[in-house]
Amino acid sequence: MARFAAIDVGSNAMRLRIVEVERPANPSAALIFGQGREVLTLRLPVRLGREVFLTGALTAQAVSSAAEALRQFREAMDAAQVDQYRAVATSAVREAKNGALFVERARREAGIDVEVIEGVEEARLVQLAVRRRLGLDQKRAFLIDIGGGSTELTLLDRGETRASQSLPMGAVRLLEAFLEIDRAVDARHSRLMAEYVERVLVELRPELAKSDPQVLVATGGNMETLAALCPHPSAEAPAIDLAAARELVARMTKMSTAERAAAYGLRTDRADTIVPAAHILLRVVKPFGHATALAPGVGVKEGILEELAERFFSVWSTGGEELAITHACEQLGRRYQYDEKHGATVARLSTQLFDDLAPHHGLGRRERLLLCASAILHDVGDFVRYEGHHKHSWYLIEHSDIMGITPAERSIVANVARYHRKSFPDPSHPNFRDLSREQRSTVRTLASILRLADALDREHLGKVSSARAAVAGGRLRLTVEGEPDRELEEWTVARKAGLFRTVFDLDVEVVDAGAMSRPPGSSGGGRTPRPGATAGGEG
Repeated sequence: MARFAAIDVGSNAMRLRIVEVERPANPSAALIFGQGREVLTLRLPVRLGREVFLTGALTAQAVSSAAEALRQFREAMDAAQVDQYRAVATSAVREAKNGALFVERARREAGIDVEVIEGVEEARLVQLAVRRRLGLDQKRAFLIDIGGGSTELTLLDRGETRASQSLPMGAVRLLEAFLEIDRAVDARHSRLMAEYVERVLVELRPELAKSDPQVLVATGGNMETLAALCPHPSAEAPAIDLAAARELVARMTKMSTAERAAAYGLRTDRADTIVPAAHILLRVVKPFGHATALAPGVGVKEGILEELAERFFSVWSTGGEELAITHACEQLGRRYQYDEKHGATVARLSTQLFDDLAPHHGLGRRERLLLCASAILHDVGDFVRYEGHHKHSWYLIEHSDIMGITPAERSIVANVARYHRKSFPDPSHPNFRDLSREQRSTVRTLASILRLADALDREHLGKVSSARAAVAGGRLRLTVEGEPDRELEEWTVARKAGLFRTVFDLDVEVVDAGAMSRPPGSSGGGRTPRPGATAGGEG
């Protein structure tokens, strides 16, 4: 038996949920929804998003109120004897120039470590909660998570994330930018809000805009309220009747916040945001022509709890997580028209070398995954221009969403790709200087391995099918298998071995696996091992 807590520091409110879970008898069961017992749920109406989307800064009052709310959450978690927790902050803190101040006060005054997450991580947590609650493993589902500052859209196809995007439109953002607080929405302000939403949706990725989902799923507090006010009578699960929602919003638009609250029994901080939230929902779902949108009543905090519990009880699918991240990298590569076969070949060779060198680099499974991601994406910069493409690769990766990896991990992936050729990692380079000491060490190690793997597919023809590494006598011996005509690949290994020698203090030689298996004196075209070059002039 263990207790877990999730804290969602949203733009419109702050939420705490604590659950108790028994060790699962069935590892495949949804732990929170199938076996969890509710211990405590708190919602405090702290609107961190007030003014932040207009001024770019959290107000002093909002920060103080949020710190006080977190102190209450800390006391509640201590009283409940929580085993593990995760606290996340979303768009308001993410976009605020003084967001770091709030994180520091949360740690100092409440003893809570708040993690500021990106929109893609919000989407991942929400889709995890939705999948555990609704299943959807045999359906194509379009998820719309509408928060205070942003809206996360995700396309799930039979349990796999096909595309995800975070858009800068949320209920609080629209309220503060385009509507008059506490007043009815006149035609002019309604038009401004509609034009903004249309302008944001122009940036919607084709995979999402042109999808043909079987199911729509809407999440967020306002969506739960819409499902209660506009339930679809024939739906098996809680769902929003979209036609009824359009009629409801038309009526609500003509009311003030106080009138909406009185007429529909809403809290003030729900009555003022429900109109812009509903407007976003109805515009997003319009092209699909569906009559309903499921509203399962889950969100970020349920995704957090499910993941915490699964990891705690060792039933989390690490392999499934890694596969999902690999797929996300492949999707990003396709967006930039990369050489998919070359990326896959270099990823396979890189991870082979990583595994063989494990006693010498001391890195773990997560770093192996980051190397694989870097190998898949190392050449995406070709989309911009071949000349200097390693630098373009860094930029594209650093500024892209990859679901499942953190911003710090993404920076490692981007830098490893940056240093797959040409100059070595150097603190004079701003992209490398901004990393921590530990991150720099990881980048050097992974980039040195990636250079060798990339050299082994120099012509992008897959001539090397396997490369195994062994260290002996101060040398790294690369035993390779594949087509006999691979002189250029072996020459390139020699040219690109400098960083590896610098990192591992090992020279590199390439040995033909077939030649090693033949008895002494036999013929067969085996080549003499080629010693590696030192640091100068890597291509």
